[in-house]
Order: sequence, then C-alpha cells, then structure tokens
Amino acid sequence: MKILITGGSRGIGRVCVELFAKNGHQVAFFYKTREDKAASLSESTGAEAIRCDVTSPDSVRAAVARAAVALGGIDVLINNAGISGFAFFDSITDDEWREMIDTDLSGAFYVSREAVKHMLSQKSGVIINVGSMWGKVGASCEVHYSAAKAGLRGMTLALAKEIGPSGIRVNCIEPGVIDTEMNARLSEDDMAALCADTPLCRIGTPLDVAELAYFLASEKASFITGQIIGVDGGFAI
Repeated sequence: MKILITGGSRGIGRVCVELFAKNGHQVAFFYKTREDKAASLSESTGAEAIRCDVTSPDSVRAAVARAAVALGGIDVLINNAGISGFAFFDSITDDEWREMIDTDLSGAFYVSREAVKHMLSQKSGVIINVGSMWGKVGASCEVHYSAAKAGLRGMTLALAKEIGPSGIRVNCIEPGVIDTEMNARLSEDDMAALCADTPLCRIGTPLDVAELAYFLASEKASFITGQIIGVDGGFAI
C-alpha cells in the first residue's frame, strides 16, 4: 500500500511511519519544523519526508502532489498532525483559537481534500483521522483542543457517508493519555492521576494507536467505515 502520514516526524505519527515501512509499505510523511527528526526517520525507514504546513492550503496542495508522485499514488491517508493547548476558556486568545482549529481540524480537511482526488480516480482508499478522547468527553481548560477534535469526529462521519459509495473508508481513532512529547508538559503527579483514572491502569503508547491504524488501513477492516474508535484504556467510558 501507498501510505501518507501527516505529523510523521514524532510521537504517534513517527511510530505509524515505522510500522508501515517495516511491513513493506511505501510511506511518505509530512513534517513542519523538525527537520532533524524527519531526516533521521527517512534514513532509517526509507520513507519520503516532505515539509508541509497543514494550515496552508497551498502548502498542502504542493505537498500532497509531491507525495503522490513519490509513492505512485495514495491508498491510505493518516491525518495525525496536531497541536494541543492548555488555558482557561476566557484567556484563550484569538490567535490561539485560530491556530488550534487551523492545525487540528482544517489541516485534516485540506489534506483529505487533496488526497481524495487520487482515491476517487482509483475507486478505493482509506482515511484515518487521529482525534482525541477529549473530542468525545471534553477537557476542562482545553476548550479549543476539545472543539477541534470534536469537529474531526463530525468530519469523519459525514465524509464516510459521502465517499463510501466510491470505495473509500473513513474512520477516526481517539487516543487517550499517550506517552508522547505532547503530554511531556504534564507532571509526574498529573500522569499518575490520569493513570489512576484509566480502567486499564496504564498510560498508552504510540504503538497502541499505530497498531489500530495499521488494522484499519488493511483489508481486514474492509467493511468498517464511519467509526470512532477509542484507544484510551477505557478512560472515556
């Protein structure tokens, strides 16, 4: 398969790149600023590293076109690029709101819009959106993040209905607390409390998420679309 992964230089995206490449798939990934990490990942996996700002439609258009040439098409898109933020609702600035929505929601829309063009022509494809459990249950002091991820849920459901007849499946993975750089700002006490609130009593790993993405991309999931699947150890039950 020909796989395109956004936000692929670190965290969940990086492990997705490694997993698909290890299993013999052609992989291209987007990164924004971490050129050092992108270069090392490209060297170790053979994946094509492409700089892209997913908040810019022009940047996305050029990057997806480059990925399609490098891969010889696009079979699977994993929309993983995202940022997080922590602030009281009344202190979220206009710029912070726009940056969050532009990155976590609009970015997935822009990349999907370009990738779908290639999938429609071949009458097949898979889109996997990486959301968050906070898009389901909401997080105090993360209104902008929760809103963006909730929007990704809605986009998944609507797009699955629209392009299903063209043989394209669309699903959304909602991770819980995962051991990534995004959560590095949390203290040991915070992480311990989140672990205690998780029924499976552990913090998730990027591989927990990547393994589900790998399954959803495969033919084993050929009758699964429009689904929101939590990888959260039961936190959002």
